[in-house]
Amino acid sequence: MNLRGRNKVSPEFSMSSMTDIVFLLLVFFMLTSPVITPEALDLILPKAKGKTTNKQDLAVSITKDLSVYINDKKIGKNQLELELQKQLKGVENPTIILRAEESVPIQDAVNVMDIAKRNRYKIVLAVKP
Repeated sequence: MNLRGRNKVSPEFSMSSMTDIVFLLLVFFMLTSPVITPEALDLILPKAKGKTTNKQDLAVSITKDLSVYINDKKIGKNQLELELQKQLKGVENPTIILRAEESVPIQDAVNVMDIAKRNRYKIVLAVKP
């Protein structure tokens, strides 16, 4: 006499439906991520309130026509590093205030910051209060 039932429960688990769901999620995130990524950083820059306590040894100004001034004296871009070294020679912990107009390309401001870093000058960027 055969007492076994005809409806057997299979102990195997079918992964096909789960792989379909994972694949669809993967495709969804791959398609939507380029749309989200460019606007991911919505920065609000801080405003400057108050005054700096550092003493200023000299100021480097860059105008919108890319003329460079040390204090009130016009300097060529190629002579800037030599002139800074000459004026800050013997000064302990020299500080430079960088004043660049809004329309000045960032590369010109970075060039001044690079000169300050090479010569170990402290540099402060002047902003509108």
